[in-house]
Amino acid sequence: MIALLLAMASGLGTFWLYTAIAYNWKGLGFGPAMWTGRLTPRLDPDAWLRQAGLEDVDRREFVAVVGMLFILGALVAYAAFGRPAPALALGAFSASFPVGSYRLRRQTRRQRAQEAWPRMIEEIRVQTGSMGRSIPHALFDVGRRGPDELRPAFEAAHREWLLTTDFPRTIRVLKEQIADSSADMVCETLMIAHELGGTDLDRRLEALSEDRQQDVQGRKDARSRQAGARFARVFVLAVPAGMAAAGMSIGNGRASYQSSTGQAVVMIALALVIGCWSWAGRVMRLPEPQRVFVE
Repeated sequence: MIALLLAMASGLGTFWLYTAIAYNWKGLGFGPAMWTGRLTPRLDPDAWLRQAGLEDVDRREFVAVVGMLFILGALVAYAAFGRPAPALALGAFSASFPVGSYRLRRQTRRQRAQEAWPRMIEEIRVQTGSMGRSIPHALFDVGRRGPDELRPAFEAAHREWLLTTDFPRTIRVLKEQIADSSADMVCETLMIAHELGGTDLDRRLEALSEDRQQDVQGRKDARSRQAGARFARVFVLAVPAGMAAAGMSIGNGRASYQSSTGQAVVMIALALVIGCWSWAGRVMRLPEPQRVFVE
């Protein structure tokens, strides 16, 4: 067992050393480090919950749910394996489920918002062009009829506009509430057109709408190609759990799990399963478009 662990550590160290020299990869991941600096401002926990549509959930309630799932997962693992180490490992993994659910919910909301932007840009273009409405009024009118994920942000920006009539400040509120690259592009385009004027707003909005439509379609195609792989990812958890349950129900399998060698094998298996689950999710994650003009 010790020889196996030493061999794994040696292979991993060789991989990190070779990729750092040959490819200039940084960090401890299994791919190049994509982070080169802070691209978005730090978000407080309340802002993260708001982006997931959980405005009514207090951060303490969220932490309490995480703690309860940790205790529940640890108790189930301790009842199955009879040792504290697997219980702590499975408890920590169970505690990550609310975070994963939050990220999935936030990603789904952002996808729906991104898919709505091309249509909203076209409506703003029609109202500022053919109908002759001002840019702020067209923006707020389109926002009121936009998707549910964007309406609270537009309502907050509209309140700011009614109180201050300061369009740049209103745009900052809208960008902070939505926190999306498409919103950044649209807001900056409208703010510059509002401050400087000009007759090319229609052309710029048309080009921006086409660009957002291509981005949305490309992401849809990528997600459709990943559908089979995402379904197969479930078996990373289901198959090992089924095999462990079958092993405990046969003969003295339960006692074998509680031996020293069995506990070592269980910990290695848990590490591999959790690592494969996390790595598969990271590989299939689509890159987030970089935000622009972030203060």
